[in-house]
Amino acid sequence: MKKNKSMIITFLAPAVILFCLIFLYPILRTLLMSFFHITGVTDSMDKWQFIGVGNYVKLFQTSLFRTSMINLAKIWFFGGLIVMSISLLLAVVLTSGIRFKKFFRAIIYLPNIVSAVALATMWLQYVYSPKFGLLKTFFDMLGLESLSKIQWLDNEHKFVALLIAYCFGMVGYHMLIWISGIERISPDLFEAATIDGANKPAQFRYMTLPLLKGVFKTNITMWSVSSVAFFLWSQLFSSVTADTKTITPMVYMYTKVFGAGNSVTEHDAGIGATVGVILSVCVVLIFTICNRVIKDDDLEF
Repeated sequence: MKKNKSMIITFLAPAVILFCLIFLYPILRTLLMSFFHITGVTDSMDKWQFIGVGNYVKLFQTSLFRTSMINLAKIWFFGGLIVMSISLLLAVVLTSGIRFKKFFRAIIYLPNIVSAVALATMWLQYVYSPKFGLLKTFFDMLGLESLSKIQWLDNEHKFVALLIAYCFGMVGYHMLIWISGIERISPDLFEAATIDGANKPAQFRYMTLPLLKGVFKTNITMWSVSSVAFFLWSQLFSSVTADTKTITPMVYMYTKVFGAGNSVTEHDAGIGATVGVILSVCVVLIFTICNRVIKDDDLEF
């Protein structure tokens, strides 16, 4: 028995030590930092100034941070509706027995393996360009001059353009998650439903959707994590670091910790840590609500 315990400890020790060093320690340190005023991330603890919940109060009293949270909420909600709807539709189509489904899967997933910088550049230079962009050319061909004259990168339309481009790149990823759930459903269930007289829409509503509740929770969680980490697209679509149309909490955190370009900005790693804690709490809340609202314990494949 003692030999077994020593063997278990020997094999578990490296994993436990690495977990504590790589995951647990940074989490606890970030949480602790959120209660201090800290100029630099690498400052020793003797330079930290304890201010309690002052960072949290200061953040929610800052209009720019509130704007960034509103932008994040829009990306999460409206972008989530677009991505989940389109990805689910494509997943259902590609699992319906159509030909060349592997080819279509690869094409739809392709944006996920392309660099985000290259993808954003494509949208900025070749889709939204006011001179020769794809949208302008397309609307000109249809004779829709009012739509072809839209300046997608001005302050009025910049956020919508950003959201559309980001959703385009995320559809393929979530489509594969839907497909993995749909392919777990036994074909015998659909055959039995067909024999009983259920058409395809009825099968989708009363069979496919209920059996995908667990997959839906996974998709919502993954979408929440990716939305919270929204940073690069915001930077690429805005030449100004603190542009209120595209700023997100991650961009705000970056400006507070590392400064805003060449401008003189007060560095405050404590504020940056506080932003990270708030975003983590948001993801945990979404996950908890999904688990309570969407229950699939009584469903069987």
